[in-house]
Amino acid sequence: MNKIWIAIEAGGSAVAGALASAALRKAATERGWDCDIEIRNAAGMQQAYAGAAPKPGDVLLLIGGAQPAVPQAGLARGVAGLDEALAAPDRVIAAAIAQGQAPDTGAGARAAAHAAGANAAPLSSDAASPGAPRAGAKRIVAVTSCPTGIAHTFMAAEGLTQAAHALGHHIRVETQGSVGSGTPLTTEEIAAADLVIIAADREVDRSRFGGKRVHASNTKPAISDGQALIAHAFEQASLQAASSDAAGPTQAQPRRAGPYKHLMTGVSFMLPFVVAGGLLIALAFALGGIYASDESQAGTLAHALFQIGAQGGFALIVPALAGYIAYSIADRPGIAPGMIGGLLAANMGTGFLGGIVAGFIAGYGTDFMNRRIPLPKQLQGLKPVLILPLLGTLLTGLLITQVVGAPVAAAQTFLTDWLRGMQGASAVMLGMLLGGMMAFDMGGPVNKAAYAFSTSLIASHVYTPMAATMAAGMTPPLAIALATRLFANRYTAEEREAGGATGILGLAFITEGAIPFVARDPLRMIPSLMAGSAVTGAISMAIGAELKVPHGGIFVLPIPGAVTHLLGYVAALIAGTLVSALAIGLLKRPLAAAQPK
Repeated sequence: MNKIWIAIEAGGSAVAGALASAALRKAATERGWDCDIEIRNAAGMQQAYAGAAPKPGDVLLLIGGAQPAVPQAGLARGVAGLDEALAAPDRVIAAAIAQGQAPDTGAGARAAAHAAGANAAPLSSDAASPGAPRAGAKRIVAVTSCPTGIAHTFMAAEGLTQAAHALGHHIRVETQGSVGSGTPLTTEEIAAADLVIIAADREVDRSRFGGKRVHASNTKPAISDGQALIAHAFEQASLQAASSDAAGPTQAQPRRAGPYKHLMTGVSFMLPFVVAGGLLIALAFALGGIYASDESQAGTLAHALFQIGAQGGFALIVPALAGYIAYSIADRPGIAPGMIGGLLAANMGTGFLGGIVAGFIAGYGTDFMNRRIPLPKQLQGLKPVLILPLLGTLLTGLLITQVVGAPVAAAQTFLTDWLRGMQGASAVMLGMLLGGMMAFDMGGPVNKAAYAFSTSLIASHVYTPMAATMAAGMTPPLAIALATRLFANRYTAEEREAGGATGILGLAFITEGAIPFVARDPLRMIPSLMAGSAVTGAISMAIGAELKVPHGGIFVLPIPGAVTHLLGYVAALIAGTLVSALAIGLLKRPLAAAQPK
């Protein structure tokens, strides 16, 4: 019996890799094929091949841009993204089998694969494989990243990988996820590359790409139309000038990312401080009660945990936000002015608003001085370690303490008091707004704006918006999973099978798990999901639920003190999920009715 050798690159999602493995194995078995599966993720090899080596007639199936540890020469080859493997495993396997049974590895194989239903899983022969690009093919290296480094990072990587393989190019993608670079590019790979693509929603260090043609975009084009992004990149890429010790990375055309991307970079680096500090404070109250912070409790474990979380983790939230906003704008010379400005702002009681202001002052001020202060070549080395940090800190510190600090502190006090005093209709309206934003574009700019607003308020000890935001972000995937069960006639067999994986993503607060379903029917799905998320957000705010950590989904709920009004909070999540699921059933037509007659 011939075998399908499946290689899965799961990136930062070990759960998704395991689910894809089980779904593909089941689909292959149902078609009478044996399969051997290798799984890798950000932590390394998770499951190795059991067999020795492929034999003639076997098929190689690459999922998520994987590079398998088996000989590849002469094998028919299929390529699919991790999302496609989860959503339509039977179609992916059918396409791979058709590729292996085709009489040749050229147009005939592609036609057979298309006839087998491989609409979303581009297949190629070994001549067009990643290891041996066909004539005229180019070598591409890419970096993908998003503020939280969880979903969009890996979805963009899969989109670029699929698109490059379909176009016959060789590509290597580095994913800068929540735990760093899971698949770092080597110096040799960068040197051999014809093009560098950066698909990121936060700033990425470009200093290593000096002398290469670089094109930057956000993650959305890579996810929605990777082939168009690659074609545009070859046309529009500009030469990245070699970086110098004086000023960090530069470009032929100065980098001018918008304020939103700089803010998201700051939020991305701020999140670990919020998570660590919030959980330690929650554990302190769980162990020592509501008086764990009192000096009378000094010497106890609960008091120590509170000190670490509040005076350690939380004290660095605003400086980290400001420092890395400045880093995003001015690179390394902006970090010291940003963090010092953020600390001054925090000490003045400006909260996260002061951190944002300090970050932008430090970043743009340092960047301006970097470009405008001429120095002899012999003194260029002093710029990043002495001149720019000194002048940038002086500028930022004076403006924060003497000019903008007091009015920003007043604005922060007003905002904090207003949010803490919200009751009744005003709290419900804010919850509805945050919930609707979370479901509107599921990981896009509107979603991230609501998330950044809520996480930033944690530094001011305002926790209710964070609770509403996380619950509302969990609702869309959970509602879709429920709808695939309640209204099975609205979905294909592959979609119903993928619904379970989508539900797991929802439990982990990965809203992006809903995207494959929404993309197929956005006009009906988006309003349905927004309605349920708005209900969840409204109920959460109405009951005054507080969440002290910004991520983790249902898995942080059992931690004592992490969330208040736990039963009401879970009820809010269930209510929103039911509303969205029922709305989907009402608006989405059965498949038979949707077919043109």
